[in-house]
Amino acid sequence: METIHVPISELRIGKVISEDIFANTQHPIIFKNTIISHEHFQVFFAFNISRVPVYKEGVETQSEVKETGLVVPTEPIPTFRKIYDNSVEQFKKEFKNWEAGAKVDIAKARKIILPLLEMVLEDRTIIFDLNEYSNPKDYLYHHCVATALISSVIAQKLSYDKGITIQVAIGGLLADCGMAKVHPRIRDKKTTLTEQEFNEIYKHPIYSYSMVKDVTILKDTMKEAIFQHHERLNGSGYPKGEKIANISTFAQIIAVADVFHAMTCERVYRTKQSSFKVIEMINESEFGKFDIKVVRALIDIVADLPIGTIVELSNLEQGEVMFVNKFAPTRPLIKLSQSGEIFDLGKNRTFYISRIITNL
Repeated sequence: METIHVPISELRIGKVISEDIFANTQHPIIFKNTIISHEHFQVFFAFNISRVPVYKEGVETQSEVKETGLVVPTEPIPTFRKIYDNSVEQFKKEFKNWEAGAKVDIAKARKIILPLLEMVLEDRTIIFDLNEYSNPKDYLYHHCVATALISSVIAQKLSYDKGITIQVAIGGLLADCGMAKVHPRIRDKKTTLTEQEFNEIYKHPIYSYSMVKDVTILKDTMKEAIFQHHERLNGSGYPKGEKIANISTFAQIIAVADVFHAMTCERVYRTKQSSFKVIEMINESEFGKFDIKVVRALIDIVADLPIGTIVELSNLEQGEVMFVNKFAPTRPLIKLSQSGEIFDLGKNRTFYISRIITNL
């Protein structure tokens, strides 16, 4: 029977493994002729397996045929949104456990983020949709998961290896775990915080560090990044007001991811904003606070618009990307769909790209 190696993103429930699968192990982690189930996807993600050997479609095997002789229909792989929603729910449960005094379980953290991580690193455009999934009520849990994913994409763009990228993602996931030690009355307050309440919020990186400092699997550099993810290069951050020389690049990666997701999401006190507008704000109005190479990496990810991409502008007009200026990638030339006019966003700075149209 012929074998094909199928990417995880295209794999289907019910397919049959055609070869023993090893992962730097003496014995197979999955044996030949195993029928793929939902549980096996967790194994693939945990061991960073990107392709799986299965029997070629159309080859009839006993495991794919019922006693009646009919082929068993295969189930589609769960969508990113379904896996994401499940991960947010699992993270919410862990957060509630931390509120009750439980310790951080790094194995559970990995299990929450790894399935999503593989998908996002294969298709970075997924991060454009993360703000759509969030909601004001459960914002904190969405924010932690999204910050992890955006951090991983930035780390990948900066050419860090897979192991470091995973560590950065876990750092992003756990950066706000210390919010579990902030009283919900303050954490969930919908009106302006008092100075005393702000001071308590400012302590959450200290609480986060305290919760992860004894986790042996997490690198010390990531623990430091968790502690510093609200520090700013110009000294305006917290909890210590550190400046450029004392702030790690990993802390800056998580910081930029954190701010980017926060500003693109709908909050109780603020409507969501365009990814393109936010990245310009981080690059311009927040200039001096963030490592420029980290910001540039995110700009390259967000503004990587192939010629022909259909976009919607802030005035609700749609158009097609005609030319991208490498010195201002968020402000390309757009050919408007209705009038055919060439619209230069570089010269018309009151307008910006509000979203990419992917479902025409």
